[in-house]
Amino acid sequence: MSTPASIKKIPVAQLRPGMYIHDVNCSWLDHPFVTNSFAVQDDKRVREIKSLGIHEVYIDTHLGQDVADAPTEEEVQHSIEARMVDIANEQARVIQPVPLGAEIERAKRLHSDANRIVRLMIQDIRLGKQIEMEQVEPLVENMVDSIFRNQDALLPLGRLKDHDNYTFQHSVSVCALLVSFGRGLKLERPLIKELAIGGLLHDVGKARVPDEILNKPAKLSDAEFAKMKSHVVQSIIILQNTPGISQIALDVAGQHHERFDGSGYPNQLKGEQISLYGRMGAIVDVYDAITSDRVYHKGMPPTAALGRLLEWSSYHFDPALVKAYVKSLGIYPTGTLVRMESGRLGVVMEQNADNMMKPRVNVIYHAEHQRYLKPETVDLSWSGCKDRITSHEDYATWGIDPKPWLPT
Repeated sequence: MSTPASIKKIPVAQLRPGMYIHDVNCSWLDHPFVTNSFAVQDDKRVREIKSLGIHEVYIDTHLGQDVADAPTEEEVQHSIEARMVDIANEQARVIQPVPLGAEIERAKRLHSDANRIVRLMIQDIRLGKQIEMEQVEPLVENMVDSIFRNQDALLPLGRLKDHDNYTFQHSVSVCALLVSFGRGLKLERPLIKELAIGGLLHDVGKARVPDEILNKPAKLSDAEFAKMKSHVVQSIIILQNTPGISQIALDVAGQHHERFDGSGYPNQLKGEQISLYGRMGAIVDVYDAITSDRVYHKGMPPTAALGRLLEWSSYHFDPALVKAYVKSLGIYPTGTLVRMESGRLGVVMEQNADNMMKPRVNVIYHAEHQRYLKPETVDLSWSGCKDRITSHEDYATWGIDPKPWLPT
């Protein structure tokens, strides 16, 4: 039986046939496999994994061959958690000027409008029509306004995706997350708006990729994976023919699949060859993708996703920007289910600007008694509060539907 001690992290240079990969250790956007776990049966599979720019994988030594001195998954996780605490202790987030309750209704209407507009835009592109920037710019301006007022109102709505509408809902989420990221980096507001436009339009090229490839619940063939990756070039072509599009927006769309080590596409750009906006887009695109449920992929909790970004920043992402991104969202991003020392579970409702480890939480469930509680908002930063967060949790593990509990 597999145990935490049987899961180990190894460099791909040590990967051999006869091993069992527990986790390919990269975003599902970057590989064609239908699952992250499979047996390595021959050298061809080893070469395929190396060719994808994967540097390290997790193996299950109970199901395949071992590597004696490799660190266990638990040891790796402890190291990542320590890095998250260090980041939390470095700096507070931007103070929100508007109370959460005052922004929620505006954010809900805005999110609904954004999804509708992007859905119609994708349909128009499929019909050969041009993007209408007269619709895009006011929408993005309103999203920037909302996040500057209080980002904890709009950002959690990005968790509410459904399988059929993932492509355009993902674009709306990436737009909002890039605004938060740009704000955290203290970029100029006009620049943040262009960054956000790039986020909203970054995947428009997927309108020219067949749905049966976009949503295929099986391993993509080499030809299908190439077609999938072609959406980036298609996005560039569409946006270059869109009057009023900025170079910043083009950089986000054209470079969000480039990787810091040069293993990305379409141009295998490396390090500083990738613009700041392309590097930011890559981080946000992967974060939203790996926290989202798909037909063939279960989304992970936000804190776990931030941990993976930190891990992957050894190769795929700009390490300094990943740290800045964690700071922009908080260690426990709004909407995260957390477990507290008291045994209670709560949903993070709002970040506290002066202490990332102690957000405001809506307590809803008792883990030990396995029953719902009367909802209670607890500010963990209050000096009289005796409770504290001990871990993040997965809603599915507890059979909790997040929709009624997200701050909406």
